[in-house]
Amino acid sequence: MESISIWVFILFLVATVASIVFFWLAANKRNIIVTLLAIWMVLQAVLSLSGFYQNTEAFPPRFIFLLTPGILFIVALFFSKNGKTFIDGLNIKWLTILHIVRIPVEIVLFYVYMAGLIPIEMTFDGYNLDIFSGLSTPVIFYLTFKTKKTKRWLLASWNILCLGLLLNVLTIAVLSAETPFQKIAMDQPNIGVTYFPFVWLPTVIVPIVLISQLAGIRKAIKNKL
Repeated sequence: MESISIWVFILFLVATVASIVFFWLAANKRNIIVTLLAIWMVLQAVLSLSGFYQNTEAFPPRFIFLLTPGILFIVALFFSKNGKTFIDGLNIKWLTILHIVRIPVEIVLFYVYMAGLIPIEMTFDGYNLDIFSGLSTPVIFYLTFKTKKTKRWLLASWNILCLGLLLNVLTIAVLSAETPFQKIAMDQPNIGVTYFPFVWLPTVIVPIVLISQLAGIRKAIKNKL
């Protein structure tokens, strides 16, 4: 970790805070959101700093605990009555602009790769095209919300495309992690996200982005813009 510049850490912290702030604004400034995320972030920081995620001999592989809790929470959110009410009450404009945080995240991933902590496949120099989601965000926001007619099908299509890009990099991340299921990047596996503060990428930023993406699709299709 010593080989990673301090500005990379700062950029990652900015992206993390920005994702939380944007989601807080989308949730109509409900402070409970920030409180719960803060508690979750502290827990993940403690686990990471204690070496919990770096233990590759444990079974089941501890890497799965980086993603599974967030995914289970999202599933519960979208399949429960109260969860759907919460999703439908989110502000679609803030949910859309939130995806701009994917630009600094991709820049950080590239430098984490340069430090030898993740494979090149997880960067925009490999098979990760997720930076497109961030770069296209201002354009989609303008075309959808700043022109005379709201183009909900454009927003839905963009969210579906960006969801595919997110699932692509998540698949690469899982297949390149040091677990019994590792299939790629044997020479430089995905270990960077098990260290602090990058542990907040799979445990905080990814779930927020995934919720925003799915909520954007749901709201666009149901014309709840």
